[in-house]
Amino acid sequence: TPGTLKNTHVVYSSILGQVKVKSDGIDANGKPIHLEWSGKFDGKDYPVTGDPNSDTRSYTKVNERTLTTANKKNGKVTVTGQIVVSADGKSRTVTLNGITPKGKKFKNVVVYDKQ
Repeated sequence: TPGTLKNTHVVYSSILGQVKVKSDGIDANGKPIHLEWSGKFDGKDYPVTGDPNSDTRSYTKVNERTLTTANKKNGKVTVTGQIVVSADGKSRTVTLNGITPKGKKFKNVVVYDKQ
């Protein structure tokens, strides 16, 4: 969707129950971005850095292959989504719904292959 972030490389790591997500991509203006988020998949808001459209992000574990997510800016939900890892673990599908900073609704569906 025009006006939304486009992630090109996402890395998840986990240490002692703490999850770290690093994401590189392109912003709505075509400029490179780097996002970082650390927290748990417990539905609580944790700070995100590098994203001009959100200052916190939460993830909730639904089952072994599915997460839901919510991004917030100044306490207001701007993006909700679902992340589903394929049964063979070789890809994941991310479906995001939200509102751009200019107030336009969007829905993005992206499939990532494991590297």
